[in-house]
Amino acid sequence: MRHIFIFIAFGLMQAAIAQEPVNISLEEVLEKVRESNASIQISDQEAKMAKYDYRFSNSVFLPQISVSHTGMATTNPLMAFGSKLNQGILTQADFNPDLLNDPDQVENFATVVSVQQPLVNMDGFYQRKAAKTTMEAKELQAMRTRDYLDFEAQKAYGQLQLAYRAVEVMQKAYDAATANLNMAQNSFDQGLLQKADLLEVKVRVTEVSDQLKTSESNVKNASDYVAFLMNEQVNVPFEPTQELLPENIREATEASLENRADVKAMDLVSEAYRANMKADNMTFLPKLNAFASYEMYDDQIFQADSKGYIVGASLSWDVFKGSQRFAKAGKSKTSYEKAKQEYEQYVAKSSMELQRTKRMVEDAKSRLQTSKLAMEQSEESLRIRTNRFKEGLEKTTDLLMAEATYAEKQLAYYQIIFEYNQAQSLLTFLTKE
Repeated sequence: MRHIFIFIAFGLMQAAIAQEPVNISLEEVLEKVRESNASIQISDQEAKMAKYDYRFSNSVFLPQISVSHTGMATTNPLMAFGSKLNQGILTQADFNPDLLNDPDQVENFATVVSVQQPLVNMDGFYQRKAAKTTMEAKELQAMRTRDYLDFEAQKAYGQLQLAYRAVEVMQKAYDAATANLNMAQNSFDQGLLQKADLLEVKVRVTEVSDQLKTSESNVKNASDYVAFLMNEQVNVPFEPTQELLPENIREATEASLENRADVKAMDLVSEAYRANMKADNMTFLPKLNAFASYEMYDDQIFQADSKGYIVGASLSWDVFKGSQRFAKAGKSKTSYEKAKQEYEQYVAKSSMELQRTKRMVEDAKSRLQTSKLAMEQSEESLRIRTNRFKEGLEKTTDLLMAEATYAEKQLAYYQIIFEYNQAQSLLTFLTKE
């Protein structure tokens, strides 16, 4: 039993150690997100897939080469005669009608090296262009994903800072509420305070205690999200090494939206649809391909007593395929028009978001100073009312209201700092090329 208690105590100690907050800076979060974030890895894999699709289109220019070795035994009259002819062992006696109609078994081993070389495939050329454009679009999308995860990591880190600030505020509010409860209890014991007032102070302590627990839960939630972005184990509390302060980010330069990675990617996607539309239209044209084969025959395996080759070219033209090509060409044209409209809509929406974010920065900047003054005023009001309450010159309700107002103004101030920093980060993200 003693060993069991020791084991349990050791386990609880390990759990306590494991829950110790891990100090982490914004730079560390950004670095780990760039290295390990799942969304970034997925976008990189999509870019690689598009790259291999483009390599696959090399078949439009490069030849296809195959080598085969086939062995067979046959008494089929046509196959037997042809096998002997390919082997170069046909004699006058083989023209005997009895042998032609009922030949003996013939063994034939054939080694064939064949080459097929595309010459003119117009639809393939445009399909290759579409694959290349798609590859470039995926690379730009992967780049934009990294930029977005940088912004999201900064936002998550700001949420973590805000959560810790909220805990600090509520802890101070709880300490102040507890101190007020002690004063109220002393006044009640001396008959200077009514029981209703004492109960009101106790209710305030309970409310602040609940708010403190909620703030602590928000810290855990923010830590979990930071861990998720870094693709690490959750339930590990992180503590920011930097405090939540207004950041002086340099003003974003005016940039053309058309040069932004995601906008260029949308434009390239539209171009890919355009190339696919042209490829479908080119299926109405004939195709020209060259072919060649070098053949070796023998009645023994891996021998080559008889050799020959074939060289030629084929011009094929699918004149009509039951209106399939007309429907496919019409669909690809519609897809291209849809992609153009989506691009224009995306640019318009991005421009709207950019202008809105600029206004957000200015609004947050103006509210920042106002909120700071309000916090300082509520702090002074609380100090005065606390001193008056100690002397019995202030009502309990007024003190509790001043205390709640101060905590509220503090939280509002830090919330505005967070919004101000995030608005600047978003502006930088929206103007990054």
